[in-house]
Amino acid sequence: MSVSLRPSQALRLWQHVSLSEVLDDRPDLSMRQTAILLTIYLDPPPHTVRGLAARLAVTKPVITRALDTMGALGLVSRHRDDNDKRNVLIKRTVKGALYVERLGDVIIEQGRELPL
Repeated sequence: MSVSLRPSQALRLWQHVSLSEVLDDRPDLSMRQTAILLTIYLDPPPHTVRGLAARLAVTKPVITRALDTMGALGLVSRHRDDNDKRNVLIKRTVKGALYVERLGDVIIEQGRELPL
């Protein structure tokens, strides 16, 4: 399936989704945190701090700070890799999966309301 939007429509959709997230009483993630969360949930595991840093072209401390916030919200969890104690594996949680699924629903809903 392909969706064709003009740039102004795409920006309007992004604005509506962003406003919906800000006005809602759910965690308000930054753009970077959202990109990390979507990478964890949409790309196949395993996910490590090192791997996420490379994928998003940021430093490991940047990923760690974002994961601290998302971990406190229950959206992800971290565990030492039993095979390599230097690695920290990032795991999905039920709460995080529900958050991502709801975000997808918000995007669909807001997209349906876009004037053509």
